[in-house]
Amino acid sequence: MLYVTGYVFDIKKYAIHDGPGIRTTVFFKGCPLRCRWCHNPESWRQSPQPGFRRSRCRMCGRCAEACQEQAITSTDNGPVTDVNLCKLCGQCVSACAWGAREIIGQQMTVEQVMREVEKDVIFYDQSGGGVTFSGGEPLMQPQFLLALLNQCREKDIHTAVDTTCYAEPEILQKVAAQADLFLCDLKHIDTAAHKRFTGVDNDRILYNIKGLCDAGKKVIIRIPIVPGFNDDPANIEGTSRFVASLAGVVEIGLLPYNRGGLEKSARLTTGLDLMESEVPSDDKMTQIAAAFRNRGFEVKIGG
Repeated sequence: MLYVTGYVFDIKKYAIHDGPGIRTTVFFKGCPLRCRWCHNPESWRQSPQPGFRRSRCRMCGRCAEACQEQAITSTDNGPVTDVNLCKLCGQCVSACAWGAREIIGQQMTVEQVMREVEKDVIFYDQSGGGVTFSGGEPLMQPQFLLALLNQCREKDIHTAVDTTCYAEPEILQKVAAQADLFLCDLKHIDTAAHKRFTGVDNDRILYNIKGLCDAGKKVIIRIPIVPGFNDDPANIEGTSRFVASLAGVVEIGLLPYNRGGLEKSARLTTGLDLMESEVPSDDKMTQIAAAFRNRGFEVKIGG
């Protein structure tokens, strides 16, 4: 069990917006959705990939010299990486004194992840926190996720799964038997709009959210508020009506659109076509929050 492996792109300590208390958030690599506003586009591909921070590059040419596969070419506009030739050997990362080169994501064992998680047990105990498995989509790596959940249960560490709920119901049922809390993303109530902006429809998502609630699991519904996509009154009313039909929803989390994904996308050597939206105003967020509070829900903005 300890030697089951999976792909992770980050482990964030002292997280306070990914569930109750102080938490460690483990970000799984790989996601079946392609949300146009994605805050973590480096999570889309499940395998590790090269990254490049152009703002740090001094155009010294050392990365190209170090690359034995000749995947990097120096140009007047800076180095260009041929991802088809790159073998992720890491030589360019070591050669860059400015930290412009990176490999995003790594394969880790359950034991390696748990070693990081257990360093902060004292903070979990004092704050009522624990570990949150996020992504990407953790349900894309069910064996890895289940093994981690099992280890946390054995060590009495509270667990939360931050998920799109876009997975086979059988997988979600197995995970639900082990996890303490689910943070379920609900991006749009309309199937066509959901598919247009995320690449998948929401039928399976809504079915799985309802299934978790029917099974008696504790669920926090998290809604990214993206102007021009899902901030209109019709969607807010439809979403609040759906959530009100569920049992077990303990909180609504409203997440204002964040432009951070655009900067992260620029770090990827394979560019992504992400939309740029406006950040919703405080008044707009308050108005949307009121729609859910009027139905009796506890609402948090920004977490």
